[in-house]
Formats: sequence, structure tokens, C-alpha cells
Amino acid sequence: MLGFPHDTHTHTVYSDGIGSIADNIASAEEKGLKLLGITDHSHYVVGKTFNRYVREIRRWGNESEITVLAGIEGNITPNGIDVPDFVAKKLDYVIVSVHEWVDTPEEYLELVKLALIDENVDVIGHFGANFPYVGFPSVEELNEVLELAEANGKAFEISSRYRVPELDFIRECIKRGIKLTFASDAHFPEGVGNVGWSEKVFKKAGGKREDLLFEEFL
Repeated sequence: MLGFPHDTHTHTVYSDGIGSIADNIASAEEKGLKLLGITDHSHYVVGKTFNRYVREIRRWGNESEITVLAGIEGNITPNGIDVPDFVAKKLDYVIVSVHEWVDTPEEYLELVKLALIDENVDVIGHFGANFPYVGFPSVEELNEVLELAEANGKAFEISSRYRVPELDFIRECIKRGIKLTFASDAHFPEGVGNVGWSEKVFKKAGGKREDLLFEEFL
């Protein structure tokens, strides 16, 4: 049983998931979550389907016994974030992640830094998932990222799918007052709420309820 039962990163048929919004909510309820975030990919939902996407989250959320938040997962590109102001204003929160290939950890961190100074961004998704493939940054480089996050009030998700960030990074977030969230990154309803690794490493790092971004719902 989760001590902090929430999952703030899930996908549906509105992007590359295979379940409906209602399916994800039903799975979250069945697993005893108190909070669920629907966060489909920006490049799928920013356009003709966006208003319908938000309306459907609100409709099913209003009928649910748990808190359901409307979010999105945007892309961090060299040109910035692909989540326009009008989209961010209609959502409860915005996750952004690096999805494109980079060759070095420095390149990856430069993209993340763009997100950390963007007013529309709330959470950095699966931070460090690229490191095993492109190399690991230095402690000094990671400190620069942490300082930017702290200065701009950004949060990091703890991704059970990718098992990132590393324990020391999470500890440093807690020490600095940088908020954290749990994330399954589920692309099918059965995967919703699979955040056991997130909670385990969060507790190992000394995390408490007040260190979580959405503590008021937990």
C-alpha cells in the first residue's frame, strides 16, 4: 500500500496510450490512489482535440471519488517548450521532458535549463533518462540545474518507468525545497499507479509529505 498514493504522469488514447481517460481513472480508483494526473503528449493534443481533451478530463474527474488533474507532457526542444500560453492556462500543470536524441550530457542539460526558466513549466519529466546513453554530468553541472530549479520554483518527477533521478539528486531536491512528484508514465490503464519505485526511493532519500508538489491532495 502506498503511503503517498498519487501518479502525475499517465497517457491515454488522446496521445500514444491505449486506454481512455475514464479507464485510467478507474484503474487509479481501484489501486487506491488519491490523485491522478492525465498528461498526454503536447504534439498530439495541442490543436483541434485540445478543448475536448480538457473537457473530458474535467467531466470524468468531477464524477470520480479521487482528485483528477488536467496536465500535459510537452517537449523540450532547442527552440524552447512546445506548450503555448493559452494551453498552459487551461491546465492544472505542465510536465516537460527531453524526447529528442542528444549526443552529450551537456546538450541534455542545456535543454533542461531552457525549461527551468519557462514560466509555463511546472515539472521536469524523467530527468536523467538519457544519461546511461550519452554520459553522466558532473556534480557541478547538476548543481547548476538544481539552483535554477530552486530559483524558479520547478519540480522534478520521480519516474518509476525510467528509475530516475538518482538517489543523491532526489536527496538534494529535498534539501533545497525543490518539490517532487511520483510518475508511472503509464501508457495503458493497468500501469496507472505503478509508482512503487518512486515512493521507495523518495522515502530512502528522506522525503516527507511536504516535499511533494501536490501534498494538499494526499
